[in-house]
Amino acid sequence: MQSKDSSKSNFNIPKIKFTQLFINGEFVDSVSGKTFETIDPRNEEVIASIAEGDKDDVDLAVKAAREAFDNGPWPRLSPKERRRIMLKFADLILEHVEEIAALDAMDAGKLFSVVKTGDIPNVADVLCYYAGAADKIHGTTLKMSRELQGYTLLEPIGVVGLIIPWNFPSPMLMHKVAPALAAGCTVVVKPAEQTPLSALYYAYLAKQAGIPDGVINVVTGFGPTAGAALSSHMEVDKIGFTGSTEVGRLIMQAAATSNLKPVSLELGGKSPFIVFDDVDVDKVAPLAFVGAVYNKGEICVAGSRLFIQEGIYDKFVKKLVEMAKTWVVGDPFDPNTRQGPQIDKIQFEKVLSYIEHGKKEGATLLTGGNSLDRKGYFIEPTIFVDVTDEMTIAKEEIFGPVLSVKKFKTVEEVIKRANCTKYGLAAGVMTNDLNIANTVSRSIRAGVIWINCYFASDPDCPYGGYKCSGFERDLGMEGLHKFLQVKSVVTPIYNSPWL
Repeated sequence: MQSKDSSKSNFNIPKIKFTQLFINGEFVDSVSGKTFETIDPRNEEVIASIAEGDKDDVDLAVKAAREAFDNGPWPRLSPKERRRIMLKFADLILEHVEEIAALDAMDAGKLFSVVKTGDIPNVADVLCYYAGAADKIHGTTLKMSRELQGYTLLEPIGVVGLIIPWNFPSPMLMHKVAPALAAGCTVVVKPAEQTPLSALYYAYLAKQAGIPDGVINVVTGFGPTAGAALSSHMEVDKIGFTGSTEVGRLIMQAAATSNLKPVSLELGGKSPFIVFDDVDVDKVAPLAFVGAVYNKGEICVAGSRLFIQEGIYDKFVKKLVEMAKTWVVGDPFDPNTRQGPQIDKIQFEKVLSYIEHGKKEGATLLTGGNSLDRKGYFIEPTIFVDVTDEMTIAKEEIFGPVLSVKKFKTVEEVIKRANCTKYGLAAGVMTNDLNIANTVSRSIRAGVIWINCYFASDPDCPYGGYKCSGFERDLGMEGLHKFLQVKSVVTPIYNSPWL
């Protein structure tokens, strides 16, 4: 593992423009006047003080969203007009790609080059996809069994609360906001307290694009206060959440004990990455390594359980170690860096504690396992072998650059072991045998199966999990339908020549 000193970046960090809540088309201070600090994980320094919203601010934001939905123009615009405004919003995002990318890189420790060329263009693509879907929302004509005429309408569900994670602050926000807008809903966004900056910038651009006041509101703050108030609010019609399984349970409880609002959850994962011995090791080993450490391992679909068939096991592990030792950890603004810092001190210490669990429970540490001797929350890419399925590092989501490597013999064995988890978000299957690919992909209980690829996403490809990884889907038309209600309309017909 190589390292770069994060204190020597030559990148010109942008001035932070927006630090207040965004409610009803205006940037405003929190009712309490309180603020909190957002921290740069590269150097542990304060980036900015951000308005700390709580229940009173959520009430104001929901009131604005409710008024905009019940009496405002957005749900009543023609789909063509909603599409036009959303496309303008996408264009504005691309015009400001460098500034937004810098905000996410600084706030979340993400690689600036990856955010600029990947995350932000994805945001614009998703907006364009759902802009194109806005005029394709329609019900069906029903074939009734007696003298009745029936049809269905698809109507916007109403005011939507969206709680966004810190690992992909831009894509995760737009994966929810864009379909909600296309459906004609209004939204209150609660970004993660670790990464509030880009959400506020998107709110500013939305107003410039012509999205009416009250349609998009952003309340920055903490989960137990602002997030809890949004989840339990009686005037919120739906909650969309991406984050941990533990918090997902709390949100479901809050929704159930308030107005029984529907909830969509995209939660944790412990994804198996399965490699059969007919593959080209030199091609697949880099994919497996990146599948575990991409975005510093802070990705819910990380292929952190690597199963390698015994025929290529030794050669494959050797290749993984070679990659880990040349992996550059350092300043995310340095174009040579491959891995930035963990999001904050809490996550940094959590990852290191899991590494200690692995050592104590008998796994063999091949490489990494340490933090870097400098300011910032940097951790070496870490590889364990001799990992059993019962070990903590094999069962729990670490959300860091830690890879558990296991050996298997047969197809039947690896299917059983891959499914031996409470999660079911994603899986990777690497083989040149089509029959094996088909069998394994249909046998693993997960929402996304990647065959001979990994992290292959697209606006048209639904994304979500089984089991404790949540339910409902982001992206695709499924991501739009969860913001719509189905209404059946039935009238009698008389003296019709046919039914």
